[in-house]
Amino acid sequence: MDPNDIRIPASEMMAFCAGALVKAGATSPDAQLVAYHLVMANLTGHDSHGVGLLPAYLKHAVEGLVDVSAEPDITHDKGAVLKIAGHDAWGRKAGEFALRAAMKKAGDLGLCAVTLSDAHHLGRIGAYGEMAAQDGFSALFFVNVTDHDPMVAPYNGSDSRFGTNPVCIALPPTGTKPAFLLDMATSRIAMGKARVAANKGLRVPFGSILDENGAPTDDPSGFKSFEQKGALAPFGDHKGYGLAFAAELLAGVYSGGGTIQPGNKRRGGIRNQMFAVVMQPNAFDDPAAMERETDAMWEYALASPPADWDSPVVAPGDPERSLRKRRSTEGLPMDVETLKQMNAAAEAVGVTERLGS
Repeated sequence: MDPNDIRIPASEMMAFCAGALVKAGATSPDAQLVAYHLVMANLTGHDSHGVGLLPAYLKHAVEGLVDVSAEPDITHDKGAVLKIAGHDAWGRKAGEFALRAAMKKAGDLGLCAVTLSDAHHLGRIGAYGEMAAQDGFSALFFVNVTDHDPMVAPYNGSDSRFGTNPVCIALPPTGTKPAFLLDMATSRIAMGKARVAANKGLRVPFGSILDENGAPTDDPSGFKSFEQKGALAPFGDHKGYGLAFAAELLAGVYSGGGTIQPGNKRRGGIRNQMFAVVMQPNAFDDPAAMERETDAMWEYALASPPADWDSPVVAPGDPERSLRKRRSTEGLPMDVETLKQMNAAAEAVGVTERLGS
């Protein structure tokens, strides 16, 4: 915990973000949904996808880079395949619409492959994985981003050619174990983490970003205040690069929304495409046997003696659950620079309240 951070209660942050979004043109229900999505990202420890994005969202609403009145719809429904058009609607709204349509079909057929095109920023993809798991489904998500310049360099490259292209895998809880949730960017760090570090004047792991000349560095200052000078590096070298490339093709090509290659428009917004496979686990095997095997593997993996007894082995999803519980009580930790950016952006759309005052 940074001693200079200011703690803001989640409820106060929700009200502030929703109020600013309404001032920028969002309907009240949409504003509440988007604000909830941002605050939940902070509550789970993913500050890079949380309320610090509010200035960008407000800017996009004012400039028409998100259609505040758009409604997503189904454009293709054949067998186990669905295609959803986002029409530049708010990302959380379009993402939830696509997921719920896919879960309905997967409940009937056992699985569903769904694409989503032209949605505003989907935010933390793990939120959709959690939704699927809570409803008893397993799901795999691959996401790309268009409408702005790339952020991530290819392996052995020196400038950016990809988005952070997240991948998420979720499995439902068993009778004794919580949901499995793997949610990761295919860059070593998310763009938002570089921005937060720059705002705080902190360093990042060396080699996780490249400077303007393509050299590895630990200085994120080129990413301060939504600027971009340099590039993020792929995680795992060629492995992360390969996953980023796969997400680009699966999400961008199969959805019809396009990839980040420069033949497609870059207006300066955030537009996501998604490819997901949603599965009803009971369609694959005996549910009781599957739960027993899941529990056994969970227990086996977590029983490994930790290399550092202060850092025990945990399952994917455990850190988010732990932080959500803690931050729900203590409030969201916010650095002064991010609060300043949020207050200035909200003031520009007519909000008189101030966070952290």
